[in-house]
Amino acid sequence: MRSLFLLILTGLMISVNSCHWFVVKPQFDGQSAMNYLKKQCEIGPRNPGSEGHQKALEYMTEELRKYCDRVDHQKFHYTDKRDTTKKFELTNIIASINLNPKNKKRVLLCAHWDTRPWADKDPDPANRMKPIIGANDGASGVAVLLEMARTIKQQPLDIGVDIILFDLEDYGDHNWESKPDSLNAYCIGSEYFAKNNKTYFPDFAILLDMIGDKNLDLPIEQNSYTGAKDIVNKVWDAAKRLEKPAFRKTIESNVYDDHIPLLRIGIKCINIIDFDYPDDSNRYHHTMDDTPDKCSAESLQQIGDVLVEVLYNE
Repeated sequence: MRSLFLLILTGLMISVNSCHWFVVKPQFDGQSAMNYLKKQCEIGPRNPGSEGHQKALEYMTEELRKYCDRVDHQKFHYTDKRDTTKKFELTNIIASINLNPKNKKRVLLCAHWDTRPWADKDPDPANRMKPIIGANDGASGVAVLLEMARTIKQQPLDIGVDIILFDLEDYGDHNWESKPDSLNAYCIGSEYFAKNNKTYFPDFAILLDMIGDKNLDLPIEQNSYTGAKDIVNKVWDAAKRLEKPAFRKTIESNVYDDHIPLLRIGIKCINIIDFDYPDDSNRYHHTMDDTPDKCSAESLQQIGDVLVEVLYNE
């Protein structure tokens, strides 16, 4: 028995020495993330100016305060450029975990928390001025980040992690960049953050958008690869190690999203996004059909597992 014990101990020492250290990673809970997604949808549409927008702000702030060392509100205002009588008070939610880490590295995780005020791509014209519930486009990224905060609280990291939930991502005119008469742009919250940021430059950042689709498919977004190739490789290599089937190492469409304002100011940010919801028909995007039944805990699990793998190997 003594010989067996020494043999096991020697094997462990060799294993630890060859890896330098052994990192025990926590388990991300995809079902808990799915519950966060459903809770947001139960609040209702979270478009700016709505009752649901205020309730969601309070809910997400309360949840983040359970798990983060600090939670701040970055307030800003926006006036609709087509109808100047519409004025909105908006909030980027900024949370920090591990304000004084052993390792000075900081990583930013972000998503948008607002939902689109109009189902402008709905097949039924009667629905096109109604606000969407935004299960995938709005709730899914937030759900994973709330669960990540809870996960990190259970097993703290040596590095610092910041979470930003951007407001007013989805108020833009459809195809606004290609239309000369477009006035309202996308990504207003992240633009405001970027323009007013003078001191915060994390080592890298990861944006989550539309990552709850049951039929999850995650090719590499072109702007992410152009602006932060090393971070793309870090994340997709982690997914490959974990054998996560949704992550495909092929470069496809370029997307204007909240990572673009960050890239412009020198923050290396990539966008994990499923372009096609639920497939190349994209028939649920910006419609009344963007509901929780189109999403799954399994998809959220894939994202959460990869984030854990990345963060706990830094």
